[in-house]
Amino acid sequence: MLLRREFLALGTSTAIAAALAACSSSDSAGQASTAGGQEIDTETEITLKVWESLLGPDEFIKQAGEKFTEKYPNITVEFVNVEIGDAATQIPLDGPAGNGPDVFAAPHDTLGDLVTGGHVLAVSDVDTLKTNVVESAITADTWTDETVYGYPVAAETYALFYNKDLVDNVPTTLDELVSFTQDFNAVNDGKYGFVMDVGNFYYTFPFMTQDGNRLFGEDGLDETSPNLNTDAAVKGFTAFQGLRDILPIAAADLATDTVDGLFSSGNAAIHVSGPWNVKNFTEKGINFGVAPMFALDGESDPATTFSGIRTMFVSAYTEHPAEAAAFAEFLTTPEMQQLRADITGMMGVSTSELTYDDESNEGFAAQMEHTFAMPKIARMSKVWDSLNAASANIWNGADVATELDSAQQAVLAD
Repeated sequence: MLLRREFLALGTSTAIAAALAACSSSDSAGQASTAGGQEIDTETEITLKVWESLLGPDEFIKQAGEKFTEKYPNITVEFVNVEIGDAATQIPLDGPAGNGPDVFAAPHDTLGDLVTGGHVLAVSDVDTLKTNVVESAITADTWTDETVYGYPVAAETYALFYNKDLVDNVPTTLDELVSFTQDFNAVNDGKYGFVMDVGNFYYTFPFMTQDGNRLFGEDGLDETSPNLNTDAAVKGFTAFQGLRDILPIAAADLATDTVDGLFSSGNAAIHVSGPWNVKNFTEKGINFGVAPMFALDGESDPATTFSGIRTMFVSAYTEHPAEAAAFAEFLTTPEMQQLRADITGMMGVSTSELTYDDESNEGFAAQMEHTFAMPKIARMSKVWDSLNAASANIWNGADVATELDSAQQAVLAD
């Protein structure tokens, strides 16, 4: 299967600054090679510590590290498991203490906190990065002063996983989803027609996008307008609360691990998740497909999901900035992007055409046309806890408008 990634709609295009001045490695021995506009130490034994997630990305880093060592025999790449969702909060603690990574993976929406906190270094050779990676992905990792701070390696969104042995026709609207689940539950004791992590705003976000409503405005940059308690958001989350009728389980018992387990064991027919689970569900022997999200009430297009750019950042605390930047840049090359696609099945951001063995990428590609890039402004860090709690409370029966009003106030608080 051949797919191109130029269609990624990840925000308004931003002019990219000219290549930044190169910074040199703190170790000056044997600088006989260059990469990314910086001189690379080719003599001193160097170990680069890389934080990444399990279930595919770990194996990619290990194999890519071996290939990087073939190019620079004095440099060893060490994989350390820090999940992508934890890296941005862990780097401020481990980095200054000297226990942090040289390179780490994090979603692009953490950019605001990482840049303003001084935790990451700017890209040293933007021209090469633009050769390797589609512009929309680079835009996602560009700060408001037009400086690029990250090396994009994958595009992510979520969609509907469905068990082909349990689902004949995938629901395309919310009403169809409810009808399917009611019928399925009635004749499949112990199984669930539909599951999702209902206490995680990453997955409940589509319900606030009713009628074109968007988090922090159309471009995700308006810090004064979270738009969490608009009439559209209340309408959408009221429909979300109504799904409790077909999934009568408390939010605390529908965490990501639990619902992933239900689908991977064949006990759920439809599940909201992303490409990070392709390897997991395949290994569990589930005969699955991926389809776009259901349309919300009164709408015809799939509900809008969050899109994210999985990014490799160079730590500001690294003792080997040139070598770390060279490895991060290496991960964006066509060869490494194809290797990543082969290992993880995740959607690449390469300017080159990539091939995918798994048909699930067609489903994610279709959903990618109905996405909203996670806002990268610093205030985004206030969103997650507030909206995770609001989502869980709404699911459990709390008043929708009251919960969204409280979330709005919490996000706007200084």
